[in-house]
Amino acid sequence: MNLCHQSAMRSPARDSDRPSIPTGDRQHRRAALGPLLLLLMLMPLAGCEKPAESAERPPQPVRAVSVSVTSYQPVATITGQVQARIQADLAFRVSGKVVERRIDVGTHVKAGDLLLRLDDTEQQADVQIAEASLRAAQADVKQKTLAYQRYRTLLDTQAIAQQVFDQAQQQLATSQATLESSEATLASAKDALTYTALRADADGIITARNVEVGSVVSAAQAALTIAHDGPRDAVFNVYEAFFLKGEPSQNVDVWAISAPTQRAKAVIRETSPVIDPNTGTIQVKLTLPDEATWPLGTPILGAFLAAQDKGAVLPWSAMSSLDGRPAVWVIDKQSRTAALRPIKIALYRSGEIIVAEGLAPGDLVVTEGGKIIRPDETLTWEG
Repeated sequence: MNLCHQSAMRSPARDSDRPSIPTGDRQHRRAALGPLLLLLMLMPLAGCEKPAESAERPPQPVRAVSVSVTSYQPVATITGQVQARIQADLAFRVSGKVVERRIDVGTHVKAGDLLLRLDDTEQQADVQIAEASLRAAQADVKQKTLAYQRYRTLLDTQAIAQQVFDQAQQQLATSQATLESSEATLASAKDALTYTALRADADGIITARNVEVGSVVSAAQAALTIAHDGPRDAVFNVYEAFFLKGEPSQNVDVWAISAPTQRAKAVIRETSPVIDPNTGTIQVKLTLPDEATWPLGTPILGAFLAAQDKGAVLPWSAMSSLDGRPAVWVIDKQSRTAALRPIKIALYRSGEIIVAEGLAPGDLVVTEGGKIIRPDETLTWEG
């Protein structure tokens, strides 16, 4: 029986059933036990009150969007720099010690301007030797020519034998060949002398210098780098993964980092067929329009558009996680509940994500409030 009923039905014991206690002691005991008995009687009655039933949880409000698949073009913004269309290394064609420098990095030069000069003492001596050899050969030819003419006159009068005349003719031919060789040697020596002076091969700007006065250089060692005047290129090193789905769009928006509002349309001119083994990137060169008058070396940005693809565009707030994988809350319109569904994200963009797999057109995806809803919870949505 319930304690509440027991306490209500229990009758007080009769005085005849209790042992006989003096009247004074009995009153004293009642006074002492009164509060305790009252507390014992109230304790079981306190459990008789029924708990209030909890109110039913109202539907959880969220925002949701209906999925639609659209075409998009991934954009990659990559840093590059302005370079000359033609850039060449200049080197001496002979070895020697640098004794004169007339330019520095950044100097604008004209074709034929003297840039560097080597010590030409050795080349000057070679020219002098070649000139002396030429003069000797010229004198020998003159002498052999006179002898040949004299012997020819004597041969006509049969004053000498044919053999003597033939020998004079042979000596003249040999002397003439020696003269030609001396002339070639002198020309070569003079060329070598000109090689001690390094001159600009075109109008342009010196962009690098690898030697200094007093340096000893060898033939073909790069001494200077010159960027020719004329067309300019925008050069970028694009990461390999950007090309996995095909070639990017030929037209690229470019702008200087220091002036983001001044943009120009560039066209891809050259794409390297190999990947740089050190950086894992592919070099791409773009032709800049004439109005892009940025100086050489200007750091620029290029917005490269990849090949078109399809996917579902959702705000970043829709993304959640399921077992460590990206997921979204998808609402069942009939039961008005939501469940997490894993997705594959194709691209992360500013403020939004593009879903490649996991959703179908018409799916209702929670975009706001997904962090506070629970599975099988009744939802109400708008959006």
